[in-house]
Amino acid sequence: MKIINYISSIAMPLIILIIIMYGVAEKNKTFDTFLKGAKEGIEIVINLFPTLLGIFLAVGVLRSSGIIELIVQVIEPILNTIKIPAQIMPLALLRPISGSASMAVATDIMTQYGVDSNIGLIASVIMGSTETTLYTIAIYTSSVGIKKTRCVIIAALVADIIGMLTSVVICNILS
Repeated sequence: MKIINYISSIAMPLIILIIIMYGVAEKNKTFDTFLKGAKEGIEIVINLFPTLLGIFLAVGVLRSSGIIELIVQVIEPILNTIKIPAQIMPLALLRPISGSASMAVATDIMTQYGVDSNIGLIASVIMGSTETTLYTIAIYTSSVGIKKTRCVIIAALVADIIGMLTSVVICNILS
């Protein structure tokens, strides 16, 4: 275990040293290249900021307005008939939008129902088998200027839905 801790401690400094040594060997101006990359990184952050702000604002409004709870109450009879726990629906609704919001909801679920409960296991599997689809697509496409994302969003959301349904089925079978 000590060797793993040692390797973990030296990994990043070693990678940085290798990059610097490679730059010197290739006779590149390593520091100037670093500064150019840092400048481009700041420009990307500035370009992405409005998208991030919009997503965070939308998630905040959804969570605090009670819309998610209303949606869950409306579809709960359907969920009960197909044996999907209604308690995971806030997670299922927020997961494609925001990783931090879905992590908070998953933590709430596990705190309330326990990590070893069926609902806790389903929440864990959903977190591992799905992606923050809308967030990821918004960030990547806005950073490169892609405007037409309809087909990508549809395919990604279908994959998320399949991941969530599969999580419920597998966890119900195994528990």
